[in-house]
Amino acid sequence: MFQPVLPVSIQTMVIQYNGIKIYYPQVVGLVNLAVQQKINKKIYETVQALWQDQFDQQGADKFQEMLGTFEIKTNERNVLSLLFTNYAYAAYHAHGLTLVKSLNFDVKTGKNYQLHELFQSNSDYKKVLTRNVKQQIQERNIDVFEDKEVMVSSNQDYYIADKALVLFYQLYEITPYYVGIPMFPISVYELEDIIREGTPLERMLSSL
Repeated sequence: MFQPVLPVSIQTMVIQYNGIKIYYPQVVGLVNLAVQQKINKKIYETVQALWQDQFDQQGADKFQEMLGTFEIKTNERNVLSLLFTNYAYAAYHAHGLTLVKSLNFDVKTGKNYQLHELFQSNSDYKKVLTRNVKQQIQERNIDVFEDKEVMVSSNQDYYIADKALVLFYQLYEITPYYVGIPMFPISVYELEDIIREGTPLERMLSSL
């Protein structure tokens, strides 16, 4: 008899002091505690790295405000895809800065997948994805910097949601500030021929 794979349980934690408020998830209730600890450690490290990146990128020693939030993009089929957002505003700056990062776990093993690990090693996945992103930029009339070449790297930021691979770029990476965080969803069915077996992305192809 078919046994559905249940979503993992998530508990929201918060770090709060001196104008800083960071919400972040922790996985609870997994049978394999080693895997649970591995996932939670990576989550906490990512939250801390975003925090530190704000100081580094803005050249600030303190902030008037910092708010960290997260979204659960996928929590099914033993796939947990998380998106973390950190906004920080330093005094005397024209505006705040938003940084975004993601983690994409196989809940059975605790492995966090980089983009290149989702695709067959002999595939030209970067060319396929770059072509798709450029097409969306044109179709959606997204303003990009003329001196920046739009391309997809092997460790490109992404998350998985609604049977789609969603690639994204940081503020100022390819677009002006007012564009926000540019995101490019690509259906998994468009990539079916080059997806590597046994990966979180492959599980999204199933109709179950």
